[in-house]
Amino acid sequence: MERRESNSYFLTGRPGVGKSTLFNRMIDELRRQGCSVGGIAAPEVRVEGRRIGFRIVDIASGAEGWLARSGVFGPYRVGRYTVIVDDVINVGVKALEHAVERSDVIGIDEIGPMELMVRELREAIIRVLSSTKPVIGVVHRGLRSRDPPLYKLVAVKGPIVEVTIENREELASEVVRVARYIASRTGCSKRGQGPNSPI
Repeated sequence: MERRESNSYFLTGRPGVGKSTLFNRMIDELRRQGCSVGGIAAPEVRVEGRRIGFRIVDIASGAEGWLARSGVFGPYRVGRYTVIVDDVINVGVKALEHAVERSDVIGIDEIGPMELMVRELREAIIRVLSSTKPVIGVVHRGLRSRDPPLYKLVAVKGPIVEVTIENREELASEVVRVARYIASRTGCSKRGQGPNSPI
């Protein structure tokens, strides 16, 4: 690895720069190496080209719900989006709990304002970062100022690499190398279980 050796790895950067694409590339490579990957992802949802919200997805099971939506009312808001607390707990918290118990590697995309607005999910993220499991993740670029204690946990766990338009092609190769390194250190690459192995 070109950066300090670590079983965990985090990406940050401006919106739309390609963080989630690189994150998903790491998951694909980890699975090719035989690792089971659990955790959460938060893909955006667009209707006729307009973003209406974000889903929260259990990486291992595919279960999903709403992380946040526009056009609905509720007490927890980030910009024009309302965080859907029940879905975040029922999908997101459970996904992270299961990942700590059963997965070789845990993925979180992302650790950001919407996710951290729900206390139960923030606590689950802290449990993940405090565990011995390797973690790959996307970190909101404002996390350091928004939540210094949580940012410190991330920084201790593994390097935080900024994705830019200039370096994202280089990082496309680096994240594959990192995934292979994590798989070798974790031992799942030796098992050869494949991407569809039960977790």
